[in-house]
Amino acid sequence: MCVALGGLGAGAGPATGPLARPDLPVDLFNLGVTVAYFGLVLLVVAWWRLGKLVRHRPPRVEELVSTLLMWAAPLVVAPPVFSRDVYSYLAQGAMVGAGLDVYTSGPADLGGPFSAEVPAIWQHTATPYGPAFLLVATVVATLVGGHVTLGVLLMRLVALGGVALLAVSLPALARRCGIAPSAALWLAVLNPLVLLHLVGGAHNDAVMMGLLAAGLAAALAGRPVLGAVAITLAGLVKVPVAVGLAAVALIWADQVAGRWPRVRALGGTTLVAAGTAIGVTWVAGTGFGWIGALRTPVTADSWSLTSALGRATTALLESLDASFGTAPVTGWRLAGMCAAVAAALLVWHRRQSVGPVRGVGLVLGGVVVFGPAVRPWYLLWAVVPLAAAAPFGRAGKVAAAASAVLTMVVLPDGFAPDPGTLAFAVIGGCLAVSLLVMTAFATQPDADDLAAGMAR
Repeated sequence: MCVALGGLGAGAGPATGPLARPDLPVDLFNLGVTVAYFGLVLLVVAWWRLGKLVRHRPPRVEELVSTLLMWAAPLVVAPPVFSRDVYSYLAQGAMVGAGLDVYTSGPADLGGPFSAEVPAIWQHTATPYGPAFLLVATVVATLVGGHVTLGVLLMRLVALGGVALLAVSLPALARRCGIAPSAALWLAVLNPLVLLHLVGGAHNDAVMMGLLAAGLAAALAGRPVLGAVAITLAGLVKVPVAVGLAAVALIWADQVAGRWPRVRALGGTTLVAAGTAIGVTWVAGTGFGWIGALRTPVTADSWSLTSALGRATTALLESLDASFGTAPVTGWRLAGMCAAVAAALLVWHRRQSVGPVRGVGLVLGGVVVFGPAVRPWYLLWAVVPLAAAAPFGRAGKVAAAASAVLTMVVLPDGFAPDPGTLAFAVIGGCLAVSLLVMTAFATQPDADDLAAGMAR
């Protein structure tokens, strides 16, 4: 509730309409940031303590789902928070409906109320999304016309559908992997990144991750064709999760009787994926520009580990009166891609001990860490498979800790902070920590209580 309230004044609401951010003086905007970060710290601590409970005394799945509904409810009716990507989704859907090529044009070529809400950095950027998601965005944009608020709410319903699919599919997937469903739900569904970015920010990663979990669960349940279709649809939202098709092929090979099981499984997976991709692309009417658009996320001023190393190298060279233009950034990004491929090959080499589901999580984790563009919610690509296969293993623990840290790195309006705003965010977090410390001391029994208890 604090995050939602803070988002009213400091979120990513549209310029007009019921969800619009009021024209507040800067002090009240900073107050919204303070309130939001107060809530963020409480949420992370609550989630972390719930994880301890899940590990030592697992609650029922229904109890965790009830907790998810209560935590998510305030964000469902709040303005968009922590990102303005939902406006890009609407603009791109409207562009497809207007007959524009979203793989060569940006929202600025469309104009209108949706494009007006898109940040300047993305106005002339082609979409990186596949035809499956663009088909959904086109339907939503057509239904709402130019009504921004209604468009945001419908896109949030789409994201909620993805989260619901994830919550339904993950327990079955976890059981197939020999993991308690409550542990998987805690790490991958009640994760603060899901609440803030998939629910609050209405990101299309919700649909993608729901389809990935459903596809892996179907494959392990003896329906590899359905699994390949679902994971192909997930890849037609964002391509990286298509690595899940390799897991489907491995699972399918174990279920095939007769000669050449791996070849037959690989061939079947390839045919199903190709047929699904061609069919969806034809229905969407967007063409195959999405293949070339894979480089779109790195055309803007993207942040990632490799990009940061590239910029630091550029700055160092310039201080030495040596300049190589964009070569250092390009070189580091290429090195990162090679590292991601090397990590994938290592996982493949150890596929027997790793297992197909955990292998998908590890490969996607390498893509996130070494990729050319990173956003906090990208971590969920790796978290979902790891939650189903090894939530309390080494990789699962790292993913949980990273989730807690990445929850704090984006401000409610989705823009980079200035020092003053950042200070108010720190104040909100410190107030929450102070409250938690005082509560802990207030609930500790004193010495007399302990002595009386021991005497009894």
